[in-house]
Formats: sequence, C-alpha cells, structure tokens
Amino acid sequence: MEQKIYDIVIIGGGPGGIGTAIEASAHKIGEILLIEKTDNHSNTIRKFYKDNKRVDKDYKGQVTQLQGNVDFYDGTKETTLDYFDDLLDSEKIDSMFNTEVEKIVRETDDLLYIHTSSGLVKSRNAVISIGKMGKPNKPSYKIPPSIKANVNFNLDKCSSNEKILVVGGGNSAAEYAYDLADQSNNVTMVYRKAEFSRLNETNEEILHKYHGEEKLRLRMNTDIESLENDSGKVKVNFNDGFSVLYDRVIYAIGGTTPVDFLKSCGVEVNENNQPIFDEHQETSAKCVYVAGDIAFKSGGSIAIALNHGYHIVNNIIRKRGRIFSHTEKVASVLNPAN
Repeated sequence: MEQKIYDIVIIGGGPGGIGTAIEASAHKIGEILLIEKTDNHSNTIRKFYKDNKRVDKDYKGQVTQLQGNVDFYDGTKETTLDYFDDLLDSEKIDSMFNTEVEKIVRETDDLLYIHTSSGLVKSRNAVISIGKMGKPNKPSYKIPPSIKANVNFNLDKCSSNEKILVVGGGNSAAEYAYDLADQSNNVTMVYRKAEFSRLNETNEEILHKYHGEEKLRLRMNTDIESLENDSGKVKVNFNDGFSVLYDRVIYAIGGTTPVDFLKSCGVEVNENNQPIFDEHQETSAKCVYVAGDIAFKSGGSIAIALNHGYHIVNNIIRKRGRIFSHTEKVASVLNPAN
C-alpha cells in the first residue's frame, strides 16, 4: 500500500464521498481510494435512519440542480442504499473499510501522507467527507454512569412498552419520537424552544397529529437541568421545577464537527469550529477538500453533497489543465440499457 500513489483518497463513505468517487471515476482521474471507518458505506443512513424512512433529494425544500454524473431522486432508506451500492459496484474504485484515518500530513509538494489504522496511504489529493452524526452532541450536564445503559443517541437499544423521553427539535428527534410511539411506547418529546424551526413539513404534521391523538406528548419551551438514577429509572429534572421518571432517554441534538481531526489534517476552522474552504471545496491545506456533512453549517441535502464531489473533481482536473464536459453521464450506471 505504501508504494502505490493514489490520485485521490476519499475519507468517508457518505453521499459526499460517494459523489466524489463516482465523479473521479467518470472522468478517469486516475487511482481512487475510498476509506470508511465502518464496515460499509452510508453509515449515517444505515444507523440513524429508521427502516423505510423517506429520503429526499432536497433537504427542507432546498431545490438543487444536480451538476455531475450522479442522478438522484426521492426514495427511502432502502432504495437509497441500493442505488449507492449500484454506483460503487459499477465503477473502478479501491476501498478500505473498518479503517480509521488518524491524520493527513503533507510530506512533499506533490504528496499527502494519509496515516490510517491499516497503514500509510500516499495521495496527490484528499477529500474529507465524514459525517457529524458519528460524533453526536451530548448534553452539558453529567450523565450518571449507573444509568448510561438507559441513555441513548439512536434507536439501537429501544424496544416497546417503555416510557421514553426524546430530547431535541430536529427531524431526527421527530422521527425517533413518532417511530417509538408506533412501537407501543409512552413517548414524550421535549424541546427547549417554544416552536419548531428545523422540521420539514411532513415531520411537523405527523408530530402534531400524534400529539393531538395523544399518541405522544410534546413538551415545548422546556429544558433539562440534570439526570439522576432513581431505583434504576432515569429521573429527569426539568427547568420548570418538575421531575419525571423514564425508562429511557434518547438524545437527538445534532452532531459536532471533529475539530481535532480537521486540525491534524492542517485544515483551518472558523470561530464556529467549521472548516474554512473556498468555492471549490478546497481547504487551507493544499489539495485537501471537504464534502458532505462536514461542509454544512447546519443541515444540507444529499443533492448538495453530490454536487460537492462534482466541484472537487472539476477543480482537480482544472488544476491539471484539462477541460471536460460536465454533461456526460456514466452510461453503465445511469443508462444500463445502452
């Protein structure tokens, strides 16, 4: 591995990483490697999306024209994963799964040395396309160790017939809440603001419908001050003076930018710990780009993430002095009949 030099190494197998890989392959950019820390691509979708969850091309109505070689349409969790499977199966892209990237170091003017848990990888360009949900935000107050088994950041350990508190006001929190309610759980969703500001129309409509039917309870304009262990139950102390016992508490309060990793790659961040990059997605570290979730200030669409890949590859080729047409499509993937 240390002897081979890649033209582009992509860190992260989400939509931004996949879009970059397909663009690079479509334009024959050279040797391509996709590195993913889990055992498959699209880990955020696999882990945090419930089965049959709707997956929109455009997030919260942000209509985006796809610019590159990947067409994408509204679907479900399952159809989206199948589509990305087909894309990656159809292109010549090397991959390394179950591999962590530790840092990126520029050793020469031409080469980046990418230090991974599986060894050293050399590349001319690198794309950081890691998600934020892999490192979820956690509350500022302490979670007592004795109840950590009952405090979750996804639905992995949930069952039915539990009294559950879902914390958050975004789409993930809403989907967790009404999905758990459908599994015969007693669900309360608590949000610190008086009104929702980040929900898509469908999720907000379902929440209010379920609240009206008393299938779940919305506790708005309320925050949590602390958690305690009360005979094996999670005692939640709210800022309105009330305390309630729950079997389980689930946090869905977003994810955090992995600042230390970005800095270890030579990427400068702003005052909000977001990576600084130009219109081509290139960061302050020469030939190191960002794509997908890591490049969004808040939520962003799959379509925008796919376009990141187009801009990155376009820029790499432009640096090489090549001109190409961005209207060409990957016939083997998008038009298999041809």
